[in-house]
Amino acid sequence: MTPTLAAQPVFRRKSLHEDLTEGIREQIVNGSLAPGTKVPEKELCLHYGVSRTPLREALKALATDGLLTLEPNRGAWVSKITQEDLDEVFPVMGALEALSGELACKHITAAEVRKMRTLHNKMVKYYEQRDLANYFDVNQHIHEAILDAARNETLSTQYRSLATRVRRARYVANMTQERWAQATDEHEQIMQCLEKRDGQGLSVVLKTHLENKLATVRDWLKDNDQPPAA
Repeated sequence: MTPTLAAQPVFRRKSLHEDLTEGIREQIVNGSLAPGTKVPEKELCLHYGVSRTPLREALKALATDGLLTLEPNRGAWVSKITQEDLDEVFPVMGALEALSGELACKHITAAEVRKMRTLHNKMVKYYEQRDLANYFDVNQHIHEAILDAARNETLSTQYRSLATRVRRARYVANMTQERWAQATDEHEQIMQCLEKRDGQGLSVVLKTHLENKLATVRDWLKDNDQPPAA
């Protein structure tokens, strides 16, 4: 009897909704759509080549994530970054970062560590060139690589649900040269802990690293008044 072949796996491509949501999310994170400003729906429709219907579905999804505020008959506004929001999100994110470091040191492979060292060296070069945009990009890849090495899907889901809000706060707050040097040194400590498989040490460094980011954003909030969201 001829065996029945299993059905071919279906590889789902990203939908228009997902692509649109991610594109607008990135504009919010990098500050192209600034905190407290109204979302320019007409311009976004032209930019992405879409109608109002898929755009507004994407805006609803971003509002659910806390990045936008939707007001009846007034459109969508980019949520302001507040001290209350920071005080709520950063401690939780710090605990998740710390746990990801502990678990990563238990499960990470030598090949993954070598890849992270390569990323780190690349990040340091961007630091030396004072290329902040590319520095942030590689920096994010390193943190995601640590999360992947933790081998815990529940942790990954919770982490990524908050990561956008943390990234957004980091992007808008201008780092001083002193803080940038400190952050780069902290990443070297992160690498050393990974190479030694020092989970406890990495947990402490990652938590401290995020606390220092929070201090930078707090300083920015003190010196910058955001436009009203209404």
